[in-house]
Amino acid sequence: MDPGTLLARITDYANRPDPYPLYVELREAGAVVPQADGSLLIGGYHEVAALLHDPRMSADPRTRGVETAKPPFLRLDDPEHHRLRTLAMRPFGPPHTPHRVDGMRTEIEDITEELLAPFEPGGRIDVVDDFAYPLPVTVICRLLGVPHEDEPLFRAWSDTLVASADVRPDASSAPRDEAERARQEMGGYLVGLAERRRDDPGDDLLSAFVAEPDPELRLSREELAQTAVLLLIAGHETTVNLITNGVLTLLRNPEELDRLRREPGLMPRAVEELLRFEPPVHMRERIPLVDFEVAGTTLPSGSSVFLALASGNRDPRRFTDPDRFDPTRFDNEHLGFGSGIHLCYGAPLARLEAQYALTALLPRLATAELTEDPPPYRQNAMLRGPRHLALRL
Repeated sequence: MDPGTLLARITDYANRPDPYPLYVELREAGAVVPQADGSLLIGGYHEVAALLHDPRMSADPRTRGVETAKPPFLRLDDPEHHRLRTLAMRPFGPPHTPHRVDGMRTEIEDITEELLAPFEPGGRIDVVDDFAYPLPVTVICRLLGVPHEDEPLFRAWSDTLVASADVRPDASSAPRDEAERARQEMGGYLVGLAERRRDDPGDDLLSAFVAEPDPELRLSREELAQTAVLLLIAGHETTVNLITNGVLTLLRNPEELDRLRREPGLMPRAVEELLRFEPPVHMRERIPLVDFEVAGTTLPSGSSVFLALASGNRDPRRFTDPDRFDPTRFDNEHLGFGSGIHLCYGAPLARLEAQYALTALLPRLATAELTEDPPPYRQNAMLRGPRHLALRL
């Protein structure tokens, strides 16, 4: 088929259950594959990894000259990106680190056991709705200091924001308009909550953000809203897909599931392999700041360049037997969370949650059966994962 239609076919919902044959076609079509809509698609591991580290590639949509509100730091370039990311990470650094990380481990264990309590033999569960979604959203809400009774507010906001992040050549502006409203509402809520923490601080991130003593470093109201929203989205959306894709992969590979039950100490390495084999993030868009060549093809300044992380993760030039799920794989410098300065902000928390969640699920998965394979997937091609994953226990 025409390589110029690859982006359209990858983002076509009909191919959501298994886009990997299209990634093979992409890699075979060349290092840089021009698309019918004028964008460029890149799927080789080495090319993708190099461009994620290349300062000539921008994440900021304003580099096209389009007037828009200041993006969150995920879509900013240095030095703005470095300043805001550093400020956002400060509450995780000394002297907060030991207490906060240990607290998160305890929270994750407790919430995991609480969610798994109703999973009885003979029952049916939806891994997404009953476990993979509520675990990380509960953890991140508690980390931010969101009251328990307000946690349900975030699902509708989050779903709207994630839907707008899709990569589709024919996408309308309606989801982006809805997302902007959701972002404003969520940001307003979180800023209001942070303001209340000034007079009644707690041991949470919002309290830490507003307690910054240096006025030169303190987040503005807009920056606080954007950072808190980004932390909430990054802190749970990748984890939902990682856990759900992990359960599906383990059930499709019963020998490896049995091995992990016998050797649970392999779980950290298994999670890294899941990030390579079935990553929660499939693509990232970048914009060249200047014209430059990659493998003999010019990337024009201001063009849309889509980096297919999931394709790079299955590149046989980089990984041995890349289409095999191998939880013992050692050489595994995957692109599951991106790379470079925009390495996923929520990655450490997602790893921790996935390790606890999948380890706790192992005994139950031994006798679980999928009721539908492939399951129904989310519409989003960029943040790919099942919308539901129904099991019989």
